[in-house]
Amino acid sequence: MVFFTNCQKKETKENTVKEEIKKEEVKKAPAAKVAAPAPSPFSTLEQKVGLTDVTIEYSRPSMRGRTIFGDLVPYGKTWRTGANVNTKVTFSTNVTVNGKNVEKGTYALYTVPNQKTWDIMLYKDADNWGNPKEWDDAKVVASITADVVKMPMKIETFTITLDDLTNNSGVIGILWEDVYVGLPIEVPTDAAVMASIDEVMKGSPNARAYYDAAVYFKSEDKDISKAVTWIDKAVEMSKDDPKFWMLRQQSLIHAKAGKTATAIAAAKQSLELAKKAGNDSYVKMNENSLKEWGAK
Repeated sequence: MVFFTNCQKKETKENTVKEEIKKEEVKKAPAAKVAAPAPSPFSTLEQKVGLTDVTIEYSRPSMRGRTIFGDLVPYGKTWRTGANVNTKVTFSTNVTVNGKNVEKGTYALYTVPNQKTWDIMLYKDADNWGNPKEWDDAKVVASITADVVKMPMKIETFTITLDDLTNNSGVIGILWEDVYVGLPIEVPTDAAVMASIDEVMKGSPNARAYYDAAVYFKSEDKDISKAVTWIDKAVEMSKDDPKFWMLRQQSLIHAKAGKTATAIAAAKQSLELAKKAGNDSYVKMNENSLKEWGAK
């Protein structure tokens, strides 16, 4: 009996310990999380502007029947420009905004909406949830006052775009309700490309290097005589396997240099090769150019 009683006590003690362990495990277990869509879903926009990578991270609230500007977003007050955490803009190189140099890095995008204009600001401290507790004008690295453009339709969900792209610039667009405002940025593409061209030309450029340099000079209205020299070298180096797209650029560069006869000859070659390749777009472009240049 004594042995049996002791065994019962031991078993009861073990069960009690097990129950306590289970209770502790329940306490430590993470609470179940419901999978549901966010009211203001997060979005990332990545865009190459010239040679600069621009990344915009932001959350996107929707109108949902509400009046936005002048109500949900008051006029005359600093707005986080989106929802939740800061809207962040990251540049991979230095850029220029409204004549001011902005060093590469990440910035918060803040705005002060008004009926006819908005103040748009890049703010050095990008780790706030919404507006900073204490606003510091010294942390505004660049700002502009942008005109409000009224749109003919409503944009239900807050949207940021990067448009009007050139080799050297772009515009960060902000759209919501029936409002559009833009923040122009300039990027240092030309300096980087010219340095690259100078370095490559010191060595032994291949056909593609000559082609890229020539096309860049044409597109940026630089020394057209150099562009002619480089595109001719690219075409000559590719003569065993001629490319319709390379000959197309040769025709355009020669035409820009006033060399109509050689432009027509190159366009005719490009046209025939484009037909063989079944590229209707290049066929059409060459036909249009030949007509414009009075080819027979």
